[in-house]
Amino acid sequence: MSLILKDLLPLCTETIAAVDRHETAAREAVRKLVAPKGKVDPALLEREQFAAHGFAWIATYVAALRQMQRWAESGHDGELERLILQSAFGEYLAQLKGGIAISQVEIVRPGDLGLDGAALETPAVAKLIAANTPAVRGRIAELIADGLETGGFGALGLDDEALEEVRRQFRRFVDTEVGPHAHGWHLRDELIPMPVVQKMAELGVFGLTVPEEWGGLGMGKLAMCVVTEELSRGYIGVGSLGTRSEIAAELIRSGGTEAQKKKYLSRIASGELLPTAVFTEPNTGSDLASLRTRAVLEGDTYKINGNKTWITHAARADIMTLLARSDTSKPGYQGLSMFLAEKPRGNDANPFPAKGMSGGEIRVLGYRGMKEYEIGFDGFEVPAANLLGEKEGHGFKQLMATFESARIQTAARAVGVAQNALELGLRYARERVQFAKPLYAFPRVAGKVAWMAVETMIARQLTYFAAREKDSDRRCDIEAGMAKLLAARVAWSNADNALQIHGGNGYAMEYPVSRVLCDARILNIFEGAAEIQAQVVCRGLIEGRN
Repeated sequence: MSLILKDLLPLCTETIAAVDRHETAAREAVRKLVAPKGKVDPALLEREQFAAHGFAWIATYVAALRQMQRWAESGHDGELERLILQSAFGEYLAQLKGGIAISQVEIVRPGDLGLDGAALETPAVAKLIAANTPAVRGRIAELIADGLETGGFGALGLDDEALEEVRRQFRRFVDTEVGPHAHGWHLRDELIPMPVVQKMAELGVFGLTVPEEWGGLGMGKLAMCVVTEELSRGYIGVGSLGTRSEIAAELIRSGGTEAQKKKYLSRIASGELLPTAVFTEPNTGSDLASLRTRAVLEGDTYKINGNKTWITHAARADIMTLLARSDTSKPGYQGLSMFLAEKPRGNDANPFPAKGMSGGEIRVLGYRGMKEYEIGFDGFEVPAANLLGEKEGHGFKQLMATFESARIQTAARAVGVAQNALELGLRYARERVQFAKPLYAFPRVAGKVAWMAVETMIARQLTYFAAREKDSDRRCDIEAGMAKLLAARVAWSNADNALQIHGGNGYAMEYPVSRVLCDARILNIFEGAAEIQAQVVCRGLIEGRN
């Protein structure tokens, strides 16, 4: 059933060579479709979206398998880890050959890209696919059965005792301060209580990656992933509280003036200032080049006029990173500027007690702990000194500098949600008795949980890889996009399967898995929808950025 590690790793190495050839063939096939003259033609890329995005998923699977191999080669060679590796390779290889579900209604097959799949016709690939049996998943299920008590879902691969201690510290915090209360916050549709936010500030959540000279902890993106994953395992809203601080701090650190860094970074890091990101507008979505909110300079003050929507944690925030058009004579992204716009904190009764600013809550299915808002600006004033970097027209470029970190952090949120769903499904399967035995005794239930554990590990290792690339100061927009693309799908798949294990009870609002399903669904949409991520990955690889 289980291959001996000395046989498994060489097979994986042979297989990586095969899938690399398959990815290369897919890239060349798509390049002919979308870049026949050497440069990507936007019109052709749009016309050939299915093939292009299918290639992005192929490349993501290949990258994921490569990281799983790296994880195993790092010494994670217990029986559980071997079986996770074996199942990961077997399943993803089978999907690469037979078809990858890029959504619930779209499956991309090699033939859709004009490929015959010959690169995958090797003995190593065939052996690993054949070795991914129900018995393997059954044994994984046995080995993780006590994971809720022991944390035994496979070695994380951090290989750093300091990070392991950080993880343990935040796991304790989540298990005592978040997990027992999260479902109540969700059902009551209320903001995460300020005492919890304050404890997070004391633990350094909001200044995790801010340099020590500016009052932060000066840790890397891998540490951010560890913290975010643990917080999101308790509640996605808690795991997401740090996202806006991460974006704001990175904007200021990379694009701000020295005066702006001095004024804001330490206050954001300490949690004194809670930021919100104010980018999206009605009818624009991901099309930021079409933003219409205006910023007009009058003397030493900018007057802001326009509308924004889907603004998370907006009422309680103290400062907005606000993207607006400061120059209407320049098209697209060129006329956009970023502002550090301060505002007073609001509450449910009066969310925006600021002159020139109004708005209200958008009621949502999940992701409720910070709430979503639409905002109208009518002459809202921002001092000229609060133009980021004191440079007009640099807003989109400044925002792009944060995309990698934001998407890595979102991938980590997805891994945490996936882990939460896995644990809820496992707990219920062990406790619920039907036909005189626990649900976990039934092979298809245990098999679901086992695959949830395997694919959560795959998403985790791909996310850690993107974080390590960022920590090494290497461009990682493709890796970040891949991590976000895969992890979001895994979170949704795990939540859906965990609810299925709960049966009818899973559909009842009293069960936390109903919340997790709603929370998981947003991950495929925000910080760049899955289609946007696939577009980024495809275009980047075709243009040879990596």
